[in-house]
Amino acid sequence: MADFFVNIFLDDDKSKQIQDAGLGDEVKEIEGKKAIQVKMSNKEQKKICKGFPDSSFDDSNACVLPEDAEKTLMDFIIQNKTTDVMKFAINKLYNPLAGKGLRSKTF
Repeated sequence: MADFFVNIFLDDDKSKQIQDAGLGDEVKEIEGKKAIQVKMSNKEQKKICKGFPDSSFDDSNACVLPEDAEKTLMDFIIQNKTTDVMKFAINKLYNPLAGKGLRSKTF
């Protein structure tokens, strides 16, 4: 069982993509909306919190990513035809050097 989740709420287009990928059985109803949940480990959750400091987790340990990150995650799901993609997607979603300037050493 996963410790944490990313909720991706589905509009008509995303819902069709999920159905076309054969993942219709992964669709759940969350807060009255259709969604899929991507499982993530405690370690991956810490990276999400560092990469997206505005993200917050609800009582069910689930969060929603910003639009660009959600699109990247959705692309991984559709391409791999599974929701078990966080292990690979985290490398694209979390960049520990983002926003940091280059440092140069002087010898």
